[in-house]
Amino acid sequence: MTASHSDSLVVLFGATAGAYGAKLGSDERELILLVWQVVDLPSKKVGTLHKSLVKADNLELSDQCREVSGLTPEGLGKAEPLDRVLQQFSQLVSSDLKVLGRSSYTLCSDGQLLIRQVLHPETSKKNFLLSDCFYSFYDLRKEFHTCYPSSATVKDQTIKTMAEYLGLGTNETEEDFGVWQVKTMVAIIFSMLSESCNHIFTEPETVKYKYETGPCSKSETVDSETVIRARGLPWQSSDQDIARFFKGLNIAKGGVALCLNAQGRRNGEALVRFVNSEQRDLALERHKHHMGSRYIEVYKATGEEFLKIAGGTSNEVAQFLSKENQVIIRMRGLPFTATQEDVLGFLGPECPVTGGKEGLLFVKYPDGRPTGDAFVLFSCEEYAQNALKKHKEILGKRYIELFRSTAAEVQQVLNRYMSTPLIPTLPTPIIPVIPPPYTIATGSVRDCVRLRGLPYTAGIDDILEFMGDATGDIKPHGVHMVLNQQGRPSGDAFIQMKSADKAFMVAQKCHKKMMKDRYVEVFQCSGEEMNFVLMGGTLNRSGLSPPPCKLPCLSPPAYAAFQTAAAVIPAEAALYQPQALLPATRTPQATAAAPPAVTYYPAQAAQLYMNYTAYYPSPPVSPTTVGYIAAPPGAVAAAATATHTPILPQPGALVRMQGLPYNTGMKEILSFFQGYQYAPDDYNGLIQLSDQARSVLQAPKEWVCL
Repeated sequence: MTASHSDSLVVLFGATAGAYGAKLGSDERELILLVWQVVDLPSKKVGTLHKSLVKADNLELSDQCREVSGLTPEGLGKAEPLDRVLQQFSQLVSSDLKVLGRSSYTLCSDGQLLIRQVLHPETSKKNFLLSDCFYSFYDLRKEFHTCYPSSATVKDQTIKTMAEYLGLGTNETEEDFGVWQVKTMVAIIFSMLSESCNHIFTEPETVKYKYETGPCSKSETVDSETVIRARGLPWQSSDQDIARFFKGLNIAKGGVALCLNAQGRRNGEALVRFVNSEQRDLALERHKHHMGSRYIEVYKATGEEFLKIAGGTSNEVAQFLSKENQVIIRMRGLPFTATQEDVLGFLGPECPVTGGKEGLLFVKYPDGRPTGDAFVLFSCEEYAQNALKKHKEILGKRYIELFRSTAAEVQQVLNRYMSTPLIPTLPTPIIPVIPPPYTIATGSVRDCVRLRGLPYTAGIDDILEFMGDATGDIKPHGVHMVLNQQGRPSGDAFIQMKSADKAFMVAQKCHKKMMKDRYVEVFQCSGEEMNFVLMGGTLNRSGLSPPPCKLPCLSPPAYAAFQTAAAVIPAEAALYQPQALLPATRTPQATAAAPPAVTYYPAQAAQLYMNYTAYYPSPPVSPTTVGYIAAPPGAVAAAATATHTPILPQPGALVRMQGLPYNTGMKEILSFFQGYQYAPDDYNGLIQLSDQARSVLQAPKEWVCL
């Protein structure tokens, strides 16, 4: 038991098998010694001094431990394990208090380390609970500095320096290790209780029993001296697991923020906010301590980083998280048509959701479309465990993933979907552009140039500046940046010139010219060679090697540009945009007076063309003709009121696949879709089809890779 003003103190000293003094507990070594004595404050009487060895799982002792303590593995091998020693501690303390006529007590230790960095972490790893007395204690160093302000700072205090300041004549060599420390601490306490000081022990240090969840607002001020970054966490670890790793240290309410990568998945990092800088400094001492079989790196971080991850502004999220001390579960992969009733039915009566529908939070895009993610609140660990057992069970036609989550992750996921969606969506409205007809040449005319060795930070503007006056000789939409399989610049680009002579002049003029801090190689090539390289082939001094294509049903696809015979709508536009933006279907009566084709582009270019091997060419751009111009209001109004039949995306439209294994190649993807053909019934409920169009859909399709 504890009290705000205790009648008795239990002076406690301990040692581990590793570091000693200021580094106690920093090396994650086990406790091997406990020494304690009860002190009755009103009568200034003491109980029996007790010394107990502790049998560690690893009896190997450090050289410093052997030298300072004089203990040996042989002697420790006969001792009791820690849980038995702590039971004996409680029994002996209760017996001594009874003799002194007292009932309540508070621990008093030399500094914070024994309680916070040794006892709490070790008992947490060994899965047994400490008694309540270990959650409240007096730090003798702080109490001494309060009583004697002119003494050394708390950080520089030791038992020996405090004794020397008081002029206590104690000889460390006269007593056993641990016994001298406890006796000296008791003498220091008696000096502080003397009439000259009359010190009163009233404000003990506290250790939080459990981590408290809660929301964090972006308007909140976070001290950078209280935040750390933990790296190397298991991907399935929760905020409670992280709080357990830092057991003994006080984490601020809602102070654990798991970090997510660009795909919205945990990246093994977390930002942790503590209640003060002292707790943060102790957390840094746990650098490379273990969570299971993994060691965790701990570094300093800033308050801005924490707010970026954990801070939120959504009232909906704040209301959802207002129910404190709830267990949060994240559901991923929900059908887009799933309702609150579907989710509650999936979870079942064995894991009731807190507040029913109010305990569900669906994650949506800014336009209201569902993302397939949801967060669920449970009132206790038992209900959450029951829910986690449903991991990968089926809802509708999809299996559902369930994970432990945190308040900070809720904020982070909502922030990222609402501000910068994890899956890019087309901005509205789509801006119509009317470019002149253009194609990518595929013949042997050497009217193209290849730029190799570009800085990875180079963009279209850098290339145009690099080419100087020759920019005017580039074909419309003739600049092709090449990206690697990770979507990053590969250092290559292809440019279509107006003639072979222009391409030759550019290659002569710009070859090995500097761009930023790198020289760039410029080679003349043909459209055919450009296509082969874009599709994964090689072009070098030995000649042209075609792209590797191991599937017999596939031929190396051409790098097709936008079609000019009809309006082309990017696949994502066809899927998500209002029907008013789609061009009207041509009818026999309107054939003679058909309006010019209009191509719709998203305001931000998307990757429309991909190959299946090494490179991903970015959308072709033009330094002369491409301009994002607003559509005349009358044209938009006419399109909105026109009667038309929706059209299918053109052959070669893109689809997005999520959840692929990281080592998946294009061959595996093509094999996955091998033999697939359109099923006419798939479109019956979506669009109106004529008999002629339906017969076209029923015909087998040959795959074209883009």
